[in-house]
Amino acid sequence: MFNLGWGAIFVLVNFALFLICYRLFGKQGLYAWIAASVILANIQVVKTIEMFGFVMTLGNTMYGTIYLTTDLLNEKYGEKEAKKAVWFGFFFLLMSTIIMQMVLVFQDFDGGIPAQASLETIFGLAPRIAAASLSAYLVSQFLDVKLFSRLKVKFPTRSQLWIRNNGSTGVSQMVDTLIFCTIAFAGVYPWDVWWEIAITTYVLKFIISVASTPVIYIARSFKTKESI
Repeated sequence: MFNLGWGAIFVLVNFALFLICYRLFGKQGLYAWIAASVILANIQVVKTIEMFGFVMTLGNTMYGTIYLTTDLLNEKYGEKEAKKAVWFGFFFLLMSTIIMQMVLVFQDFDGGIPAQASLETIFGLAPRIAAASLSAYLVSQFLDVKLFSRLKVKFPTRSQLWIRNNGSTGVSQMVDTLIFCTIAFAGVYPWDVWWEIAITTYVLKFIISVASTPVIYIARSFKTKESI
């Protein structure tokens, strides 16, 4: 029960910090949020927890706010800005992966703090996991941007923003989950375990997406210098 209550607080804190970041820094704050999210989500994913009787990894909440961010950019600034943000996040994900893999190669000083094992636990991603993360991010994020733009034409009013947000995110997160789990885990686990990982991961992501609906409405109402 502790993880459930703490998890609810964790989600609310993530959403609150997202709103603060946008309120204080406007569109530039959204780009900064994406850069921070792709790195923090990939650090958090190495920690596993148990909730609802299932074992799951952290990182889904932070990763889910990336979809929230690109949807907000698309809503207020257009598809071009949202696509730019996707490439921005991809660069930071690739950059952090390359740099930290190079850091792990350095030999430790014998008299220093023994940090190598800890760094390897956090950043020692197997090439397969890194490829899965990069591929899933790029494909699903561009799909989300395209779907949101199409839904924006069909459901253009402010009251229909929840359809645009949840519709685009629900589909793109399913694609994200399937790509990541296939590249990372296909052949590693039996197919029944693979499906359990994929389904529980997607359901958690979708719950977070639905929970973020009030957040995007609040953020949409903010007046920043770029949107005036």
